This record gives sequence, C-alpha cells and structure tokens, in this order.
Amino acid sequence: MAFLMPGTAARRLPILLKTAASSSPSRLVIARQCLPLVGPLNPGARLGVSAAVFQAQQSTRVAGLDAARMQMRMFSHATRAFQAASPSYATSSSSASSTGSSSSSSSSSFPEKTTSKAVAVWLIGSAISVFGIVVWGGLTRLTESGLSITEWRPVTGSMPPRDEAEWESEFAKYKASPEYAILNPNMSLAEFKKIYFMEWSHRLWGRAVGMTFVLPALYFVARRRVSKPMAFNLLGISALIGFQGVIGWWMVKSGLKDDLFAPGSHPRVSQYRLTAHLGTAFVCYSWMLFSALTVLRTRRLVADPTAAMALARTLSSPALTRFRTLTTALTALIFTTAMSGALVAGLDAGLIYNEFPMMGLGLAPPASELWNPFYCRKADQSDLWWRNMLENPSLVQLDHRILAMTTFTSVLALFVYSRRGKLAAALPKNVKKGALGLVHLVTLQAALGITTLLYMVPTHVAATHQAGALALLTGALVLCHRLRIPKSTVRMLEKKIAEVSKTASR
Repeated sequence: MAFLMPGTAARRLPILLKTAASSSPSRLVIARQCLPLVGPLNPGARLGVSAAVFQAQQSTRVAGLDAARMQMRMFSHATRAFQAASPSYATSSSSASSTGSSSSSSSSSFPEKTTSKAVAVWLIGSAISVFGIVVWGGLTRLTESGLSITEWRPVTGSMPPRDEAEWESEFAKYKASPEYAILNPNMSLAEFKKIYFMEWSHRLWGRAVGMTFVLPALYFVARRRVSKPMAFNLLGISALIGFQGVIGWWMVKSGLKDDLFAPGSHPRVSQYRLTAHLGTAFVCYSWMLFSALTVLRTRRLVADPTAAMALARTLSSPALTRFRTLTTALTALIFTTAMSGALVAGLDAGLIYNEFPMMGLGLAPPASELWNPFYCRKADQSDLWWRNMLENPSLVQLDHRILAMTTFTSVLALFVYSRRGKLAAALPKNVKKGALGLVHLVTLQAALGITTLLYMVPTHVAATHQAGALALLTGALVLCHRLRIPKSTVRMLEKKIAEVSKTASR
C-alpha cells in the first residue's frame, strides 16, 4: 500500500481509479479519505517555516484534496453507469432482484397496458369475414340450398364428395328430405351439386372463421399482446363462434322434419331458429368491430393524453348525455328491425303484398287477417296476439314495414337534432360525420327494401338488402363508439399524465 501526499493524490488518484475500473469495474470500491485536522497552532514553526508560507502550502493541499474529491465523485457516477451497462453487473443485479420482480409479475398475468395494434387489425379482418359469411348465408337461403346437406359433421364434413359413389350417397340422403319430395322431385345430380356446393362453402367458411379467430386469439393471449379485459373479450367471442355453429345445425335440422311445419306446405327452416342464427352472427360481428375500434382509439388517445382528456371532458358534458342515449336506442332499433327482417325471410313473407306503401286496399290488411285465430294453438286463443305477430306472414311483414319506417325517420330526426342549438357546438366533428353517414346508409337500405318487395325478392337485391342491414348497424356502432370513452381508458390517461408531470418536475 502506498501513502500519497495530498498534492500527489490530486495528480495520481484519477489515474489509479481509471486503471482499477478498466480492470474490474464490477468490483471497484471507492473509499473517502479522512482529511487531516488543522489545529489553531502553527506546525510549520517547528520546521522553520513562517506562518504565511505554511498557510499558503496548507491552502494548496486543501485545494488539491477538494479537486481529488470532485474527481472521485464524478468518476463514481461514471462507474455506476458503466456497471449498469456491464453484462457481468446486469447478471448479478438481475439475480439479486429476481425475487422481487417475480413476486410483482406473478400478481398480474396481464399488465396494465394497451392492446397491440396487430390485434385490432386482426379483429377488423375477422369482422369483415363474418360480414361476408352473413351475406353468403343469405344467398344460400335465397337459392334454397341450405337443406342440401342433411348431416352435421364438423370435422369430416370439411371435404366434399370425391367420387361418383359418394355423390350418389349424398344425393340419396337429400332425396329422403321433405324438400326434395315436395319441391324438387325431378332434380338431377348436376343440379344437386350446385346447391350442395352453396351449403358446403357456407359451412366451410364458418369453420374458417372459427379457426382464424380462435388460434390467433390463443396466440395473442399467450404472448400477452392484449390487456386483461381484451383477453376476456376474445374468450367470449370464441365461445360465441362455437355456439353459432351449433345454432346453425339446429336451424338446418328444423327444415328436415315434417312435424315442424304443416303437412304439404313449403319445407323451410324455423323462422325462430333462423332469427337466432342471424342474430348471433350480428352480435358476433358487432363484438369484433367494437373491440377493434376500442383498441385503435385507446392507442390513439394514449399517444396524446392531454388532448384525450380534453375530449373525455367534452363527451362527458351534460349536453351530450341525451344524444348518447338516443344513439344507443337507435342502435337497438336497427338491430330489432334486422331481426324482424329475419322473420320475414323465414316465413317468405316478402312474397305477398308486393306493393308500397299500400298493402292491398289500404296501408294495412284487414284486422281479421292480421289477428287470425288460425295461428292459435290453444283452445282459449290466449296466444292469439303473439302467435300472429311471429307466425302470420301478413302481420310479420306489416311489423317489419313499421319498424323500417320508424328506423328511417329516427335516423333523420337524430341528424337534425345533431345540427341544432348547443348540441351542434358541443359535438365533435367526427360525431357529426357519423350522423351524416348514418343518413346515407338508412336511405340506401330503405331503397333496397322497397325494391326487394316490389320485385318479389330477387336474389341479388335481397342479398344486398341483408348486407345493407349489417352496414347500417355498423354505422350506428361507429357513431356510438365515437360518443364514449371507457372508464378504464380514462384511468389509463390520468395515470399517463401523472407520470409525464412527475418526469417533467424532476
């Protein structure tokens, strides 16, 4: 060990510290030296040095020690930074803090964060696929192809018949169905193949929707690419897709039994089951779309928390409360109108009263036709009103007309309301655009509905009308989404702003 005088320490200490740090940075220990106490007496008198000279020498020594201390502090900070970046130090520090980090990470499998943008893109793609299968399902029904496959084989049914023997086997099964006996007794094998491929492609598309959703959902959840609420959303949608497949077969099965419709009547699936099948598809689509919009908007809001909080305050103002409630009610009305359209399709009610706005000699058929006891199944006719509303084609079509015109006028009224008074000044610009877009969609949908009725349900127009219903619901969902910011997002924004403020104050 070498003893250095203060003046020498000021010159040699930084060199020694640098040498030690370069050789073993993770084991460098810097100790402060004790300063000698300078008493009131003059020690230089014993050495024959005057007091003034001794004081000058002492000042030089103290200045040298101060400089050495300053260099030690500066080098100590640099050494800590080097140790933090050193692999050996990182290994030792990670092993030392592994217990604390593991306990904190185990408390929550899904840390509080925004969901990955890739999840939103995938959800939008899945919603588009569901939109497509809804339209294709309408075409399958309109071409009367839905009852061509009389068995439900979720796995082996993915492949069509491969040779003539298998085709003959499938055709023989179809010949045993009421639809063949009543409607298609003269159908050839070539004609059967056409309707078979329509139904087969619809089922295959449904399987593809399930596989392309469930497998990526498992991946995103396993890789923690989603927040905890979004993970539950993906789980719910996956379960709904599986449930939709079961409902689809339950619906088809209703058209394969004679006891579910009047003897000798047109074989068709139950209008109740058809409505349930379509309604589940609409809910699945809406869930996917709303989840995707939530992810995209949350990421956009978090990118600018200050502007996002200003928007949240605007949307929470009392002036928008009533408009938000009306928009939600309008969305429910659009969904109800679409489901009444499913009842019309299930009963083939669009093939009667092909005129508008009249229904026969008036705006509505006679009351005796609307409330016909023929549809009652109880002797006391206690089920007269609801049986006719759900099973009488005349009343079902009238109900759909009333709901459709109510939807049309409600959208126009909401648009006018959004352009007047204080509400017009308070509404964000994108909300006003959404209200205008809804007017365009409902006008197109009304025109398609009237055209479908006047021309006795042509296939391409009727399928477009069904697509228009889902497009109109999409516009309403987008408008509703623009009027809301989830409370969880607001809490995330508040936390983000607090972190930024804390960082800026340092």
